[in-house]
Amino acid sequence: MIHQFINNGYHIILDVNSGSVHVVAPVVYDEAEIISRKLPEMEQPEELPQDIKTEVFSALQDRYSHKELEEGLEDIQTLINAEQLLTKDIYRDFVVDFKKRKTVVKALCLHIAHDCNLACRYCFAEEGEYHGRRALMSYEVGRKALDFLIANSGSREHLEVDFFGGEPLLNWEVVKGLVEYGRSKEEAFHKRFRFTLTTNGVLLNDEIMEFCNREMSNVVLSLDGRKDINDKMRPFRNGSGSYSLIVPKFQKFAESRNQTNYYVRGTFTRNNLDFADDVIHYADLGFKQMSMEPVVADPNEPYAIRKEDIPAILKEYDKLALEFIKRKKEGRGFNFFHFMLDLNAGPCVAKRMAGCGSGTEYLAVTPWGDLYPCHQFVGNEAFLLGNVDTGIVNTGIRDEFKTCNVYAKEACRDCFARFYCSGGCSANSYNFSGSINGAYEIGCEMQKKRIECAIMIKAALADDEV
Repeated sequence: MIHQFINNGYHIILDVNSGSVHVVAPVVYDEAEIISRKLPEMEQPEELPQDIKTEVFSALQDRYSHKELEEGLEDIQTLINAEQLLTKDIYRDFVVDFKKRKTVVKALCLHIAHDCNLACRYCFAEEGEYHGRRALMSYEVGRKALDFLIANSGSREHLEVDFFGGEPLLNWEVVKGLVEYGRSKEEAFHKRFRFTLTTNGVLLNDEIMEFCNREMSNVVLSLDGRKDINDKMRPFRNGSGSYSLIVPKFQKFAESRNQTNYYVRGTFTRNNLDFADDVIHYADLGFKQMSMEPVVADPNEPYAIRKEDIPAILKEYDKLALEFIKRKKEGRGFNFFHFMLDLNAGPCVAKRMAGCGSGTEYLAVTPWGDLYPCHQFVGNEAFLLGNVDTGIVNTGIRDEFKTCNVYAKEACRDCFARFYCSGGCSANSYNFSGSINGAYEIGCEMQKKRIECAIMIKAALADDEV
């Protein structure tokens, strides 16, 4: 299976199964389209069948010379022989064994605070309440969660714990205590914790920054871009905006971390479909690591993204990609999460097929110790897996998530993006299709475009180096 697209003047062919990316001449691009249509699951022939060659010449003889067509076919044959084009899907055969694989818990999202000092209008957590009550996680519950992680992580050495909310800094003393507790267990159990934190920055101060720089591998800083956009969607409960308070803190924090190991993370809605300008605004503020995510909301909400918004959104990604390239070449580049694509290595096969591992390898823990597949399922009792005291008792839900992969999802099986998005977010799939093996179509369209832009960027920057 191949995927072809033209972006910024580059004719690009992605061989989906091998991950090979080719920037080709237009003649090769056109020939490959015909060949792939005729032989979508070809057996790597040492020479293309004559009837296909004849069809290629017949279809393209008015656009290219005989010599160009011959040379193009030779190039395609060389790539086929090198197993870099029209390769077979070797992963599909491993699905049965993949479902039987033994999994261990390797990451927890600790809901350290079901409370917040902002009133973000799109918040899926209902200002931190998660369809329930306001609460702060006690040190005792947090300690049990870390013990649960250690006990259920098998021989895995590296473990991840994200302090999440609500707003985690409302429960800062417990955060510090749990980091200290985790560190105290590392040597005895041959584990190494990677702690991360997501914050709105309202309570950020020098002491917290210093601690995070020492103990937090990554920190996510929530900001929605330009002041008017941010203040409309991320106000305090009295309606006043948060931008002017948090931006100077975030700038100082980013510099204190040498512009690494953090993300300024925004959410764009129907209010700012020109979100590329918000990302560029981040860069103009001096930030180097950034992400801008589409809001996922009930379609009836006025700020929700709708299907008719997709064309405008795709154009914004193209716009952002061109600005990304321009600034990189000028020596003032930045990293945008969705354009960071490793074409040489990348994730392991398991991650490519099943993504984040929610419900099996990755779990969320509520302030009172309940276990859920991830933070977006918290509060939905149908997905309650157990508790830090009992462990996982709802094994049926766990096993359902265990079998969730790109081949279990009808919309993903033959999608070119499947090994990059790993089937997308299970929570979004469930919320919009009623099944974790369904699909969130709007999200799929955006993801596919981001992948195309990321590949084009690689081509453009590599072309500049030649």
